Amino acid sequence: MKMKYLLPAFIIIPAIEIGVFLWLSRLIGVLWVVGLIIATAMLGIFLARYQGMEVFRRSQQQLQRGVPPAEEFLDGIATFVGAFLLIIPGFVLDAAGLLLLIPWTRKWFNKQLKKIIMQFMGRNTIIYRRW
Repeated sequence: MKMKYLLPAFIIIPAIEIGVFLWLSRLIGVLWVVGLIIATAMLGIFLARYQGMEVFRRSQQQLQRGVPPAEEFLDGIATFVGAFLLIIPGFVLDAAGLLLLIPWTRKWFNKQLKKIIMQFMGRNTIIYRRW
């Protein structure tokens, strides 16, 4: 993601979230919206714990086989970001966080993350040195 998109994202995303909060509070009521916010945060904590332990177990298996756990590392990043998005109040970010915590939708995120890493490596931004 380019830096020029960060400022509009910090303005537009909260505006969308506030709009969704207002719309849902009119539709189902304020207490239900507050309950849903708390429930999605608890769901985020539960899923992060479960998926995080699963990623940790798979990375340990890869290390025992002598294989670097590259895919597991990317899954760990996606799990962390997804859990973080679910814990932050907001339904749009919750949907994005949930998609990152579901294993089969995480593959697209991992592919995009690989592209970004390869671009940084192509510009000699990441220095890899084998000792």
